[in-house]
Order: sequence, then C-alpha cells, then structure tokens
Amino acid sequence: MKKTAQVKSKKRRVSFSLDAPHAQQVSLVGGFNAWDPKKHPMKKSADGLWEKTVILEPGTYEYKFMQDDRWIVDPGNDRQCPNRFGTRNSVIVVSS
Repeated sequence: MKKTAQVKSKKRRVSFSLDAPHAQQVSLVGGFNAWDPKKHPMKKSADGLWEKTVILEPGTYEYKFMQDDRWIVDPGNDRQCPNRFGTRNSVIVVSS
C-alpha cells in the first residue's frame, strides 16, 4: 500500500470591510469569485461597517466592492492597479 503525505492547507482567512452606513447592499467581488456580486454578499454591522471574511489560497488578487450597483475601490487599501475598463482595482496579496 502506498503512503501519501498529508499536505497542510495554506489557505488563509482574509477579512474585508467597507464603511458605508447609508448603503443598502454591498458585495465583495474579485478574481477569487469570478467577479460575481452574488457570491460574497457582505453583512452590515450596527455602526454601518460592512464585513466579509473569505478563505483564499496564497496569491495576488484584484477586487472591488459592489455598493448599491456601483463599483467601489477599497478606500482602506492603497495598493491598486489599472483594469481594462479604464478604472482601478484594489489589490491584495495573500502570503503563504
């Protein structure tokens, strides 16, 4: 019988937040969910902070928030890159 070594997952919990007390709905969208606003809806706290934690493999990811049908770069993240639509995406690096 062949033995296989167990490989420990390098996935990381990554938390995102957006301060938008007047927003009706916010989703986290990015390369990690095929830019689908339905995959990661965010939850609003009593003080108006929208939050979502996702589990990601190590790597570099582009993302944005979808706030009430508007694309929003992460105001808490200075790391950005241009996208093919002539605007900018936020960038996060998940280390291993």
